[in-house]
Amino acid sequence: MSSYRYMRVLLFFDLPTLTSAERKAAASFRKSLVKDGFLMLQESVYCKLALNGTAVALIKNRVAKYLPDKGSVMILTVTEKQFEGMDICLGARSGQVLDNDSTLVII
Repeated sequence: MSSYRYMRVLLFFDLPTLTSAERKAAASFRKSLVKDGFLMLQESVYCKLALNGTAVALIKNRVAKYLPDKGSVMILTVTEKQFEGMDICLGARSGQVLDNDSTLVII
């Protein structure tokens, strides 16, 4: 590896889904996250690998552009080493969780 400091952007959200308009807004938000390269860890927890702090700031700015009007959205940034230290207390690691940088493209 080089001197890059890989980080993980964890995004947690709780969006209202009582009306059809709220369900549509929540679905649109989730689709935007996936289109932006986020992977689902759990139903309302998404994750994205970032190259460094500058990339994290860009990711946060992009997410801010498609935030829903209602609900709660939180973003937590951790280092790759901290993310790797996550304990799984029940179940097993999913094959869909990106736990390495094999698909990272450096431009």
